[in-house]
Amino acid sequence: MSAPPHDTPPPGAERFDYVIVGAGAAGAILANRLCADGKTTVCLLEAGPPDWHPFLHIPAGFIKMLFNPGFTWPFQTEATAWTNGRRIPVPQGRTLGGSSAINGLVYNRGLAADYDHWASLGNTGWSYAEVLPYFKRTERRAGGDDAYRGRSGELPVTDNDWTHRLCEAFIEGAVSLGIPRNADYNGATQAGVGYFQRTIDRGWRMSSASAFLRPVRGRANLVIRTLAQATRILVEQQRSRGVEYIVKGQAGAPGRVDANREVIVCCGAINTPKLLQLSGIGNAQHLQALGIPVVQHLPGVGENLSDHYSVRLVARVRGIRTMNEYATGPALALQIARWALKRPSIMALTPSLVHYFWTSRAGLHAPDLQGVFAPASYREGYVGMLDKFPGITAGVWQHRPQSRGHVRLQSRDARADPLIQPNYLEHENDRLVLVDGIRLARRLLQTGALKPYVDSETLPGPWLTSDDELLDFAKRYGVSSYHLNGTARMGPRSNPMAVVDPQLRVHGVARLRVADSAVMPTIPSANICAATMMIGEYAADLLRRPN
Repeated sequence: MSAPPHDTPPPGAERFDYVIVGAGAAGAILANRLCADGKTTVCLLEAGPPDWHPFLHIPAGFIKMLFNPGFTWPFQTEATAWTNGRRIPVPQGRTLGGSSAINGLVYNRGLAADYDHWASLGNTGWSYAEVLPYFKRTERRAGGDDAYRGRSGELPVTDNDWTHRLCEAFIEGAVSLGIPRNADYNGATQAGVGYFQRTIDRGWRMSSASAFLRPVRGRANLVIRTLAQATRILVEQQRSRGVEYIVKGQAGAPGRVDANREVIVCCGAINTPKLLQLSGIGNAQHLQALGIPVVQHLPGVGENLSDHYSVRLVARVRGIRTMNEYATGPALALQIARWALKRPSIMALTPSLVHYFWTSRAGLHAPDLQGVFAPASYREGYVGMLDKFPGITAGVWQHRPQSRGHVRLQSRDARADPLIQPNYLEHENDRLVLVDGIRLARRLLQTGALKPYVDSETLPGPWLTSDDELLDFAKRYGVSSYHLNGTARMGPRSNPMAVVDPQLRVHGVARLRVADSAVMPTIPSANICAATMMIGEYAADLLRRPN
């Protein structure tokens, strides 16, 4: 791609070929790829600090980091009656690696039909056959079919190496209910039960920063600037020029970096629409009410917010130790020692070890539920604090919720949180599918294979049996799966709610793209990190193609 003529930069402004805002799952990959030729200059702005904390790299450290405001945006949703008046935490990563530095480490691409659906909505080039090479390019995977799996990418995708009798009993029980064992849900078919694949390598978390930034930090044409929060995309004559940012802890005028070629926003489903709106790109009526000059009227900015609303069932077990006991006292010391010796340990696990992808009712051609299992239990269903008794957890969420919400700016102050409203369970079908999912999870905890170990169901409790009772339980205890997406949806210009075109270019503003989970037109049937990384790979190819 040839660069446009250099404009005269304002005093004090720096100039790069590309300015990338956000060093998360997609932004880190973009930075790596765009500067690979040794000549193209890239500035990567990250609002958070470097990923220096050890708990960002030890997989079990997610318990300590998920709600740590030093490395996350501690966002919360607005309350509704469908969440029993609760505000739901939706933390997002705020460090190098973004949410890939604090997430549950699961690698899950979703169904081929998810991406074929994207293409059917007018997003040419985004069918499963067309995006599969980008999934494969990122990945370094041993095992599976070469037709689906990548072998030489930077991101290690490994199998669980820590076994527990309760996991095998859960899988045996699922098979007895007709759910087949599936060794590779990222291969030919997703349906089935088995162990999660994870982004862990030799006991360490592999965030996008670890896999894609750390190896290239020495490139002279890559500048990574941390604690630098973008406050505005600078647009002149409907063309992005650069980015204005503030540095945490520094007073004075904002900094500025200009882009010879393009600005790419990779801030995630909450901060991407926030930054666009701060820059005058969004619903004109809303922006004018806040006193923000309108650069481009795009009513879809911040709309179409979607997430997986999950519910977890807990049972007390007997006659066997669970992770609850392994994670305390001398047993924990032994697990730490095993981890230090590169042996299987609870220090290097995903929060949930077993997956099940299945249907909520007979007659469906593909899974509409995702479930998780762990030989551990967390207080009131939240991941973060283990119960004091030996317990197990079976969680479930609807793959493709139909409820849609929004992210809207509340203030011109870039430091202020936006209003976040996913509208969990607003759509009637979401409620029906989730209740069916809770019933399936309960049946899975009651199979003959688990019967010798299960003492009693503690959450929600066996006395709750009717649809209304189970829905009320979901309203009181459901949580986010942290899979927020869709707030700068991709679509052709003919779609009035589309924000970017299939080349990820912001409609009506030249030299500006979005490349993160915000562009997803519909939510994938999966944890979204893998798909977000794929978007980063795809965007890098788009930017490197000759005009």
